[in-house]
Amino acid sequence: MLQSPHIRNRSKEAYGLLPYQSDAVKTLGTVYVVDDDEAVRDSIRWLLEASDYRVELYDSGESFIAKYDPREIAVLLLDVRMSGMSGLEVQEHLLARRADIPIIFITGHGDVPMAVNALKKGVPWISSKSPFDPAALKQLVERMLKEAHDRRRATEQKNLNTALLRKLTTREQQVLERITAGRLNKQIADDLGISIKTVEAHRASIMDKTNSGTVADLMRVVLGAQTETRQDY
Repeated sequence: MLQSPHIRNRSKEAYGLLPYQSDAVKTLGTVYVVDDDEAVRDSIRWLLEASDYRVELYDSGESFIAKYDPREIAVLLLDVRMSGMSGLEVQEHLLARRADIPIIFITGHGDVPMAVNALKKGVPWISSKSPFDPAALKQLVERMLKEAHDRRRATEQKNLNTALLRKLTTREQQVLERITAGRLNKQIADDLGISIKTVEAHRASIMDKTNSGTVADLMRVVLGAQTETRQDY
């Protein structure tokens, strides 16, 4: 978004950024604001820092990408149109890096069709050409930060489940495939040409290695390792 004197001369009040206090507990994380309009950046920072959010400002997509740490739990407020790298190009770059960060697009009047397309992909947006609703913006940021935490937990759980399953021997993996398919011990023994006692021994080892007390626990481990984490932002 190119800087406009009309926007730059607006006061915080003109953006609708009046002080707002909430008793809600804030979700830990960082809010990145990437916009080449200084007035917009400062207005959003003023609003969010007043509610104790940690905010980092960037005046270009290039400067944000140079410093972005994917290990950080964060949400990205990203201007669609900027001089240099556009918001959509930043989004594509993050997708290529498999950076799992929720994005909120900042758009102007001319970006409405683009914003509609973003919404179809599940990416929310706010307009910089009309006053921000302080409560609505902070609720949106809070929701997206919680989503970032949920994604991180899901990724960590998937990695844990995958690590547990990697402990299994080739034979145990064959037995596991049949357990999850609902096969009985005798059927598994016939399938693999081994004794029922051997199947039982493999089954006990599988339960132990995956920290599973029941077949239901085991199924959660298997399904959890197969779950795809979201990468659509």
